Parts: sequence; structure tokens; C-alpha cells
Amino acid sequence: MAKLNFGGVEENVVTRQEFSLSKAQEVLKDEVIAVIGYGVQGPGQALNQKDNGINVIVGQRKNSKSWDKAVADGFVPGETLFEIEEALKRGTIICYLLSDAAQIEYWPKVKEHLTPGKALYFSHGFGITFNDRTGIVPPPDVDVFLVAPKGSGTSLRRMFLQDRGLNSSFAIYQDATGRAWDRVVALGIAIGSGYLFETDFKKEVYSDLAGERGTLMGAIQGIFAAQYDVLRKKGHSPSEAFNETVEELTQSLMPLVAENGMDWMYANCSTTAQRGALDWWKRFRDVTSPLFEELYNSVAAGNEAQLSIDSNSKPDYRVKLEEELQELRESEMWQAGKTVRSLRPENN
Repeated sequence: MAKLNFGGVEENVVTRQEFSLSKAQEVLKDEVIAVIGYGVQGPGQALNQKDNGINVIVGQRKNSKSWDKAVADGFVPGETLFEIEEALKRGTIICYLLSDAAQIEYWPKVKEHLTPGKALYFSHGFGITFNDRTGIVPPPDVDVFLVAPKGSGTSLRRMFLQDRGLNSSFAIYQDATGRAWDRVVALGIAIGSGYLFETDFKKEVYSDLAGERGTLMGAIQGIFAAQYDVLRKKGHSPSEAFNETVEELTQSLMPLVAENGMDWMYANCSTTAQRGALDWWKRFRDVTSPLFEELYNSVAAGNEAQLSIDSNSKPDYRVKLEEELQELRESEMWQAGKTVRSLRPENN
């Protein structure tokens, strides 16, 4: 592995230059990769492996929307698409990509098919790290590892089709065969990772849960809503409030951050904008740091995991979820955003 310097700290990173696709294909040539679940991560990971020449099959409940999607994506019933239990029998590496709640439900059946020498693959450290709550304890004679793409399955697939790689983290929990490292890195390359950053299961899930509830999803929506509401109360129109809160950030500024960092984005803005940002960012940091500390402690204590298990295991979870998403979708801010997006040149 290469050692790269991240802000003065050296970390282990696997690159596609040192571990090529041809090497991954060689490592996986005798394996049957069974992707269990065709929901969020499943389609991107399965299709990328398929396009990369890996022997991949999909396990999914028959007569479901996800089964139909897999068929539409080119997986053939009875050849590369099977009921979950049949895929578990055939697979030598089980990519366990069901939702966290569904992983708990199906674990007894999965464990039954984890015969010696097989491998159990995750894209999230949840089930293993919180196994006192999930009951997911693998047998000792199988490899257990994860590759966690740093983005959605949709992004993983889109970037693959653009001949780009989405960075992923990887970790080994159990190396029963002595081949776990080769297997996990080969899979990381096969699913379309750009680089593979080394971590462990606990750090992956702690950072992931904190990030999703924080700046990646929860906090950013909260900040959007707070600023939008203030602008509206002060008499600004919905379009102006949305443009100054969301549209300019996503369409103009964040691409600059992604390109070359926050200082680069600041440098490409007006001196007035620079001064204001430099004067205010530490105040926002200081105000939000206690909340992020509270969030991380809640994750580490297992509280967030339990909330997810309790909520996502309920029979009416999907109905309740849609109600909450509908509340967001129908809010004035995001209805304004719908109109703003329709005015982009590429949509006309």
C-alpha cells in the first residue's frame, strides 16, 4: 500500500495503479460474488462488477420492485438473478447489502450458508460493530471485511460510467483464509473505487453515522432551513432566498471546493464575500461544535444505532418515511428549489 500524507498524518491507501483491475480479476476469477439486496448500494456495485468482468449474481426477493429492476438492468432469472437463499448457496463471497434492519432479519439464513472458506462482505460497519444489538456474529472460519464507498450507489454507478472512481474505505474484521486482504481490495477495485482508504469497522460506522446526521445530510438541511426562514421573514422572495441559500452553493461554490479546496473557492469570490466568510466561519464552528460532540457521543453509545433499528424494523416504516420526505418535498423552500432547477439552461 502507498503511504500518503493527509495534513501531516501518514495513512495507508491502495491505488488502482498498484492494484489494477486485471489483478482484481485474477484474484476473483474462481469466486462467485453474490450481491444480496438490490436497493441502495446493490445496483451500482453489482453492475460495476458485471461490467468489470467479475462473476456476479444477485439475490433478491422475487415479485418485488427490486427484482424487476435487476431484470431491467440485465440480470437474468435462473442465471444471474436468484431468490436470496439460492444466491447464498451459490456465492463464495456474500455481499450483504440489505438495509441494516433487513440484515438483522435475514441473518439466521445468511449464517446458515456461511460455510468454511467463504467471505462475508459489508459496505457498512453497522451490523458487526453493534452486534450486541443486531445479533450478527459471523462464524470463525469465514473472512469478514467491508468496502464502504464514500457516496450513494447511484453516485458510484454514475462515476463508473464516466470512467471515474468514487473513493472508498476498506477494513478487515476477520481473516480466516489468509486471503482476506486480496479479496477485499480486489472487490474494492471491482466495484469501481478510485482509491481505498484503510480503516476498521468501528471507525467506519462511527464516522458514517456522524457524517450522515451531520454535514452530509442532517446539519446541511438544518442550516439551509434556518437561513432560508430568516431571509423569508426579512422580506426576501422565495426565489431569492433559495438562490442565496442552496442554488449558489450547489451549482457554483461547491464545485470549486471539490476542485481545489475551500481556500480556492474563497479566492474565486469577491473580496467582500471573502471577508465575510473569514470573519464568520469560526463563529459557526464554535456554535456547532458542542452539537457535533453530542452527536458523536450518541453514535458511540449505540443510541443512534438503536433508534435506526427500532424505527426501520417497524412494518409501517416505508409509509412513515414517505410522509417525512413528503414534508421536506412540499416545504416552500424545496418547492421554490423545484422551480429554480427547472430554469437551469440544461433543463430548457
